[in-house]
Amino acid sequence: MGGFILITTLRYGNTNTFLIRGTKRFILIDTDFAGTLPAFYKALGKTGIKVSDIAYVICTHYHPDHCGLVSQLAEQGITPVVMESQTEHVHYPDEIFSRQPQLNYKPILMEGTKTITFKDSRAFLGELGIAGEIIPTPSHSEDSISVILDDGTVIAGDLEPLEYLAGYADNAALKADWDSIMSLGPNKILYAHANAKEFTQS
Repeated sequence: MGGFILITTLRYGNTNTFLIRGTKRFILIDTDFAGTLPAFYKALGKTGIKVSDIAYVICTHYHPDHCGLVSQLAEQGITPVVMESQTEHVHYPDEIFSRQPQLNYKPILMEGTKTITFKDSRAFLGELGIAGEIIPTPSHSEDSISVILDDGTVIAGDLEPLEYLAGYADNAALKADWDSIMSLGPNKILYAHANAKEFTQS
């Protein structure tokens, strides 16, 4: 459908990260741990994509293995995007990384970020030539979000896989997240730490 062209998976550590190419610019979904910047450059170089091609980076949530490179990428001209539910969580990893000074982690500077609301997410992605939206999926953490593309692809970060739902006796929050996602008719789920799930909606 209009706008979305290609997703490239970058794995240069323990987290699957994703580059979405719109008709205008790229957006990077998640980064890996601090200290993996050389590996990121190496993985990116294999794709033929340049850092200057990437307009924005957004984290599915602010756990250390999803946001460790954001501040360094910002120094390279990539603008961090913070969803409205994430503003109080951006500095969650600061103390964790402070215990590992050898990683040279720099806290994310909020004045250099772009904060958007969920209702404005479709318009924001549309500016990049990407058809889709961003929704809150807070069962994993209060700041967790998922990126839903109109072609049926979902980037779900650390959301517990759908097939695990039956294993929980009572997890209303997880069920609510999957109800929200499934109502949009997805056909492929991309996870940060699990294999992709493809299926056909009945």
